[in-house]
Amino acid sequence: MNTLRGIVRLRTLTGLRWLAIGGQTITILAVHFWLGFPTPLGLCLGAIAASAWLNLFAVLRFSPQRFLSDREAATYIAFDLLQLSALLFFTGGLQNPFSALIIAPVMIAASVLPLRLSVLIAALAVACISVLGLYYMPLPWTPGESLSLAPIYKAGVWAALTLSVLFFAAYAHRIAAESAQMRSALAATQLVLAREERLAALGGLAAAAAHELGTPLATIQLTAKEMQLDLRGQDEDLVSDAELLVSQAERCRDILGRLSQHGDAGDEIHDRISVDALMKEAAAPFFDHPGGPDIRIETNSLEGIDEPVLHRRPEIIFGLRNFVENAVGFANSTIVMHAEWSAETLSIAVRDDGPGFSAEVLTRLGEPYVSARSGHHLPDGRKAGMGLGFFIAKTLLEGTGARVSFENRSWGENSTETGAVVKANWPLNALSVASIA
Repeated sequence: MNTLRGIVRLRTLTGLRWLAIGGQTITILAVHFWLGFPTPLGLCLGAIAASAWLNLFAVLRFSPQRFLSDREAATYIAFDLLQLSALLFFTGGLQNPFSALIIAPVMIAASVLPLRLSVLIAALAVACISVLGLYYMPLPWTPGESLSLAPIYKAGVWAALTLSVLFFAAYAHRIAAESAQMRSALAATQLVLAREERLAALGGLAAAAAHELGTPLATIQLTAKEMQLDLRGQDEDLVSDAELLVSQAERCRDILGRLSQHGDAGDEIHDRISVDALMKEAAAPFFDHPGGPDIRIETNSLEGIDEPVLHRRPEIIFGLRNFVENAVGFANSTIVMHAEWSAETLSIAVRDDGPGFSAEVLTRLGEPYVSARSGHHLPDGRKAGMGLGFFIAKTLLEGTGARVSFENRSWGENSTETGAVVKANWPLNALSVASIA
């Protein structure tokens, strides 16, 4: 999962450290000179100077745009944690109200580092908190007076900081991991959609090529026929060549004619598609699949409305195809693609007679990296995938205005067995439909 984590620039960490250096310096000087609480000024400024020296070294030695490796980032964050702990040691340990700042480096680490290094940084923070709870120099206070806190209070501060470090580290790591997963999944979705759009554009491109090449090809064919007539009774080899030119030109016209019919102008056939044809195209790779289930296509008009015609959108075909592919992997013998429409809505459902969705993932389906049927194996022994395909399909369909739902439903009228059902519902106006005449 480390490949999904964010990467950190050196400039980011040095900028945060300069901010910490400025805040620490102002706080120490204000406590010592403005509030009048004597502090070990030399030790405190020495610890701050060490942090400033590291920043200067990093800025002068490396480019600010340099990306840090996980280990380098962990080392920088560990230094900041130790430097802050040293300042707290000089100024009262956990009695210092600024001891809460020890949580900050841990949260940064949990947000950008893999789990193993995040755990190490959190463990280092807990160790520093434990040491500061036992060993520390006196808290700066009014001269001639001393502040003594009860041991139970000190123990409470230690417990609060320790639990805060663990909680916020886990929380930040989880949020960052989910964000990285989502970015990765969305990037994969964009790549898939771009590929589908390129494939869909080939039909229109073929029609345009046929149209553009038609005129010069007709000229070639006409010229070849005139040559054939002029050469009659003369050199037989030239006559044979002219006949070959004519036949090959006619063959090219036939090929261009078929291309033009397949994707003519993107209007009649390629860009417009009926609901029945849409489902057949989505399921086409799985018809007559060796050893695979039987796939049935069903349509139903709820209000006697003619079957709608849709603008052919590759994201709809890809999304439905992904659901059919998943059903093929788990169905026992039958898959049904069922479409229903009314004057306002269109719904397409993919049902299979397999084991259905497992209860533990049913409510999370559609999220990236959630296996569609956790705990089940495909017929050939392979384990179920990571669920990225379901996420991509759901995202693409929702982009067309669909509302996608997942459920288990009994298979057949008298059957007690349940199978998986994936259903997409559209408002017809979202698909810019017409009706078949």
